[in-house]
Amino acid sequence: MAIPEGMIPRDLDIVEERQPSLTYKIDFEKGRIVGMTDGLDAVKQAVFFILQTERYQYLIYSSDYGCELRGLIGKEPLFVRSELKRRITEALLQDDRIEDVTDFDIEINGDSALVRFTVVSVFGEFKVEQEVTGVV
Repeated sequence: MAIPEGMIPRDLDIVEERQPSLTYKIDFEKGRIVGMTDGLDAVKQAVFFILQTERYQYLIYSSDYGCELRGLIGKEPLFVRSELKRRITEALLQDDRIEDVTDFDIEINGDSALVRFTVVSVFGEFKVEQEVTGVV
């Protein structure tokens, strides 16, 4: 069904506003919610949760949320390196506050990998270090 002519002015100025990223602030040491957080701290917390949640495992989350890391168990180290970079980047870019994921450094030791990278968000950038176990 089409919009009737003359109902919406064609020269209407549309201003896009960014919604606040206000969320609960979690104190991981005490295991408690300690208030609210916004901006860069909220993005850091979101990155942590995205990387800790296996994609498609929990029905409460959409299929866009989380990171697919389990499928890397038993694969060749070269494949694991490239897939870790791709899968982490894909998972984090689902958050519209994150603009890029750069500067990957991946160290594979036995059956685990230590992944370091930089997250570039609309609020600034920060470094992340994530250990992934059971990958090779």
